[in-house]
Amino acid sequence: MKAPPDEPSTCAPADPTPRPPTFTLPAGAVDCHAHVFLDPRAFPFHQPRSYTPPPALLEAYCAMHRTLGIARGVLVQPSVYGDDNSAQANALVSLRGKGLDYRGVAVVRGNVTDVELDRLGRIGFCGVRLNLLFEGGIAWADVVHLASRLAERNWHLQCLIDISTFPRLTHRLGNLAVPVVIDHMGHFNAEKGAAHPSFQNLLRLLDTGRAWVKLSGAYRLTRQNHPPYSDVQPLAEALVQANPQRLVWGSDWPHPHIRGAMPNDGHLLDLLAGWAPDQATRQAILVSNPEALYGFAPVGQKNGHCR
Repeated sequence: MKAPPDEPSTCAPADPTPRPPTFTLPAGAVDCHAHVFLDPRAFPFHQPRSYTPPPALLEAYCAMHRTLGIARGVLVQPSVYGDDNSAQANALVSLRGKGLDYRGVAVVRGNVTDVELDRLGRIGFCGVRLNLLFEGGIAWADVVHLASRLAERNWHLQCLIDISTFPRLTHRLGNLAVPVVIDHMGHFNAEKGAAHPSFQNLLRLLDTGRAWVKLSGAYRLTRQNHPPYSDVQPLAEALVQANPQRLVWGSDWPHPHIRGAMPNDGHLLDLLAGWAPDQATRQAILVSNPEALYGFAPVGQKNGHCR
């Protein structure tokens, strides 16, 4: 049954039985993009919003990581909570209280106070998400003002944008005073192909070393219902060829608000083995690149610091 027109659609839950990937992950592997959705009575959803998620609790998130062989992770504020970061903060406090190495990316208003940014930093947040696709994000007009404040804290700006509709991509993002991370391979329609001018702009921006790209959300770029999403592979391979030292991987668990069938997280991780078949490149994408971007301690050391 469809939701009433004035109600956001309810999305499907994640596959509760993820399977292990077919390759062995390196020690210290990082999942750089996921969310938790907690009890809405304690953590109410934002109005308006684009969708209503089912519960995606911390226990299920941790179980998924154990199955996949993930050691560390980054929780990203989803649009359904607006700029109330309490749910992701609650999860971060719990994870870090157990001695686990996790980070967060928040959503804030343009006039956020230094006190609030510093409070979020103590919890484990080290970036701010600019969301121009769904309700609940900050506007571009706030970005330049925020960029210098984020740079002072060694934070980054994470952008959820469709690169094909974002004008002057390389100029606007490449000239900010803060590192820029682009979600989901630019949220770019795979049917347009890697030769499309917008995707070529993304490759040029990546090649400069002034931006990072998340190899995540392949099902958001394709019309294919099931992995391996063969039309996305040329895009991912082009990104790997352009600058593998500026790529990170994310599960996008629990995969909210997607069009196709719900994928298994093991299948999604296996995509990376096809996009980056050599072990050294996967080591960079899964371990050393996230350490540089998020301030995780090098494998074997403790007490990394948010950047």
